[in-house]
Amino acid sequence: MLKESYTQVTKNLPLDCKQLSMLPLLKTNRKEYNNTKHPLSNYRFIDLFAGIGGIRIPFDKLGAQCVFSSEWDKYSQITYEKNFGEKPHGDITQINTADIPDFDILLAGFPCQPFSNAGHKKGFEDARGTLFFDICRIIEHHQPEIVFLENVKAFKNHDKGRTFLVVKSSLEKLGYHVNAQILNARDFGVPQNRERIYIVAFKRKVYFEFPTPQKTTTKLGDILENTVEDKYIISNKLWHGHQRRKREHIKKGNGFGYSLFNQESSYTSTISARYYKDGSEILIAIDGNNPRKLTPREAARLQGFPENFVIPVSDCQAYRQFGNSVCVPVIEAIAISICEALEM
Repeated sequence: MLKESYTQVTKNLPLDCKQLSMLPLLKTNRKEYNNTKHPLSNYRFIDLFAGIGGIRIPFDKLGAQCVFSSEWDKYSQITYEKNFGEKPHGDITQINTADIPDFDILLAGFPCQPFSNAGHKKGFEDARGTLFFDICRIIEHHQPEIVFLENVKAFKNHDKGRTFLVVKSSLEKLGYHVNAQILNARDFGVPQNRERIYIVAFKRKVYFEFPTPQKTTTKLGDILENTVEDKYIISNKLWHGHQRRKREHIKKGNGFGYSLFNQESSYTSTISARYYKDGSEILIAIDGNNPRKLTPREAARLQGFPENFVIPVSDCQAYRQFGNSVCVPVIEAIAISICEALEM
């Protein structure tokens, strides 16, 4: 179970490479990498739009060395520095490509709001959407061997598929062979329904396959705390408001409104950066009481973060950070697939 596997790690922090190597690598039905093998030990990577380092964790575990990171949000920088021992550089648009050290792998979970169902879907019309071209600027200068990108599922079909084609063709014009696939966190041992598109591009032609979804049986109770503080139980006013809005949406014939789960639920809905507002997308049922929100630690587990990942910020910021982050076990499975492709 997730909670049990994560408690096997040490409590010493920050998350240096030695500690990360002790985390259990995701088991696959193909080649399994054990704790003593670091197949990416000769590779250097940069971590752009780094958030709190969710994409970085598996690459650290597999032996790669991070030589540069960038994240503009000051609270995410605090969490990142606490866990990885380095403060990310700020606004990527203000960074000279020549100032970035040489690297082999580019990691980037570039802003999803311009393409998200939860946003306004303005795509490249949104200033945040154009940040992809800063990625291209860096790729063009450094010509890394591998490019790894992550975004929301809606990115694939945004603007009738034209947005994705712009990204794909831009990478191809830079000389890359592009692979893309949508994967769901719930298929990789995490009790969350979270579909994301992953793009893996190689400078040279290799045989690459995305990991096969494991379809692992999950249960929300595996990641929930046995006891939580009363502050996570929502107020009568908020609960009545959730129920009223749910009834109104039902009358309109749509499925909007709060989502309620319990210990036996196989998985939750997608946690988002707005979870801090009212927790409506994931509420946990309590017998004889109002439902409660996830705790920040439970939100971390819902994204597959290791148990020794430090949460040094407020609950509000923690919800934003984990909602904006990635599902670590999915990233890990893809990273292992990259290792397999490089060894062929």
